[in-house]
Amino acid sequence: MLVERLERLAARDATSVSAVALRELAEISRRVDNPMLLDALPDRDVGPVVITDELDAERAER
Repeated sequence: MLVERLERLAARDATSVSAVALRELAEISRRVDNPMLLDALPDRDVGPVVITDELDAERAER
């Protein structure tokens, strides 16, 4: 199943299965740092309700 999907991607992109597999692994591996990057962000102490209320207010003005 996985190999078949990789083969379809390779055919679509006119490249090898190995190249597609490496490209996909590289893309996925970038995400491994996301939790660390998010944890490094400062806490603004703004809850989701405040954010959604502000978004709704902005949208209502449009």
